[in-house]
Amino acid sequence: MDSALNQTGGDFARVRADFDLPDRFPAAALTEADQAVSAGPRGSRVDATDVPFVTVDPPGAKDLDQAMHLARRDGGYRLHYAIADLGAFVDPGGAIDAVARTRGQTVYLPDGNVPLHPTALSEGAASLLPDQRRAAALWTIDLDHDGNPVGADVRRAWVRSVAQFDYETVHADIDAGRAHPSLALLPEVGALRRALAIKRGAVELQLPEQDIERDGDGWGLVLRPRTPVDAWNAELSLLTGMCAAQMMLRAGIGVLRTLPPADDGAVEWLRRSAEALGIEWPADASAAELLATLDPTDPAALALFMDATRLLRGAGYTVFDGELPEITTHAGIAAAYAHVTAPLRRLVDRFGIEICLAVSAGEPVPEWVREALPLLPGLMETSDSHAAKVDRACLDQVEAWVLGDRVGAEFDAVVLRAEATVAEIFIPEPPVLAKAAGEGQREGERVRVRLTATDPIRRRVAFERA
Repeated sequence: MDSALNQTGGDFARVRADFDLPDRFPAAALTEADQAVSAGPRGSRVDATDVPFVTVDPPGAKDLDQAMHLARRDGGYRLHYAIADLGAFVDPGGAIDAVARTRGQTVYLPDGNVPLHPTALSEGAASLLPDQRRAAALWTIDLDHDGNPVGADVRRAWVRSVAQFDYETVHADIDAGRAHPSLALLPEVGALRRALAIKRGAVELQLPEQDIERDGDGWGLVLRPRTPVDAWNAELSLLTGMCAAQMMLRAGIGVLRTLPPADDGAVEWLRRSAEALGIEWPADASAAELLATLDPTDPAALALFMDATRLLRGAGYTVFDGELPEITTHAGIAAAYAHVTAPLRRLVDRFGIEICLAVSAGEPVPEWVREALPLLPGLMETSDSHAAKVDRACLDQVEAWVLGDRVGAEFDAVVLRAEATVAEIFIPEPPVLAKAAGEGQREGERVRVRLTATDPIRRRVAFERA
């Protein structure tokens, strides 16, 4: 992991103020949360505490939405995927429901998050913490030997996680041949699911992922490569969301995450970009197949990944109750998909889970869910935009802090996207995504850039081609 540490940066209070992030919950919501914890989760449920679930999350996470267990079965595999049953604690139309609709999702900042729900629930009674008997929406998904789902249902259950892992630990354990038994099949099933994703045309962009790391009193920028464990774990979450979407479509009611197919012009643009970058694109290969073969450390590949973002524009939420909508698929996933795996952190998941629980049990979808459906796209799209802006502001702030005393210094960079007089660039060390002035820059080119200015107040840095 590459890093550049800064020992003088402050906190992110100004980011919180600039984006009007709340610092507390209304008293009514806190009272309601305490009462829900005391009363315990509602609803009858099966006992699945004999299944040794485990969780895989970032280090130190307390809002644990998902726990998993993988096993072989005749002819294939069985995935038990437990999702925190937040709906068993939240009163529809109550104080917690109201504040969650205004927040939309948990917003993560380097110095602490702004949670969607009171932490008595999201980091306590509703979280799938280890060695605790917890209420969950338990998905049971059977796969054939190729990894295709052949059966799925979801029901309310009691579950118990026996261990909490982070991604790096799981990665090291798998490499060392000492993976937890519940995760021993993760590489096998994850690889099968990833192969199926590429085959059906799912697009994965392996762009550098900037992150912020604390070190003593300062902050640093780090570049986190996506490990195989990240990819395998994501495939299980996507599988569950795809099964949920099919369940909704069969029932004629639901809320889907949708993305229209890219038009022929966007794909042709990508082909021209590949040719200009010297990347061979076989005539019989799809965009997904090509992108999956590229080395993310290659400058030309990074530039093509940036250009491929054109294929993923226009994602949104589509609700239906009766007649199916015109668009039911997510082009980036190349399948119908619904958010149902992160209810502690994302508003829409609680409603999607309730729909699937009702459909799977052969019961009517609750009226309060039907009434909320038309509101969800607007609430989530506003929240998604707000969270993305906060995330970018935090990164911009740390870039300005880290580079504050290096004006005039030169850096190696890769041109990701070029226009007439300015280019988007990626600097590997310290890991910075920025713009650099200069004519004649070409996508995929390695260049030297000079830092010309930093402004920690406006959270800006400026470069020019050296």
